[in-house]
Amino acid sequence: MAFELPALPYAKTALAGGGMCEETLELHHGKHHQAYVTALNGFVEKTDALKGKTLEEIVKLSYGQADMAPVFNNAGQHWNHILFWQAMSAQGGKIPGALEKKLTEDFGSVQQFKDAFKTAATTQFGSGWAWLVLGSDGKLKVTKTPNGSNPLATGEGKALLGCDVWEHSYYLDFRNRRPDYVQNWLDKLANYEFAHAQMG
Repeated sequence: MAFELPALPYAKTALAGGGMCEETLELHHGKHHQAYVTALNGFVEKTDALKGKTLEEIVKLSYGQADMAPVFNNAGQHWNHILFWQAMSAQGGKIPGALEKKLTEDFGSVQQFKDAFKTAATTQFGSGWAWLVLGSDGKLKVTKTPNGSNPLATGEGKALLGCDVWEHSYYLDFRNRRPDYVQNWLDKLANYEFAHAQMG
């Protein structure tokens, strides 16, 4: 069963008011994400050890294996982007009360959470991701990963939000101003309702 590009959970124009234009979504979802899915399916077709495995199983199986780096890169990016599209909303930026309370408990304040997340996202050298995760100790924390890696692979916790800091995610809207993109993402696009629901 081949992996497929999931449909966006909103129209391509839906995030424009929040700072992510239709062209960014067309290129990022329709071209970049599709390319990861296509490449991953090609690897699965040629590799018996991958046939019948879930995406999560492939991510974990290929992580840290030098001979499977291309598989991991594409599986990781497919997994990351599935979360990324859900982690944004046209009504983004509004934090539910229960999550606000938890963020304040674990970071000191919502602002301190945003500062930590922005630092992680802007100090990730080159391409990569910043994450809000729920650790095995029950505490929220911020992490970052390079390239296509993610908390599922590293075991750093359950990903609640993931912000893509590859240049194709923000260059049309923010040019080279990654800090502005991340701040805007946290304030206007991040789907905190989704993050809260992921906490279970």
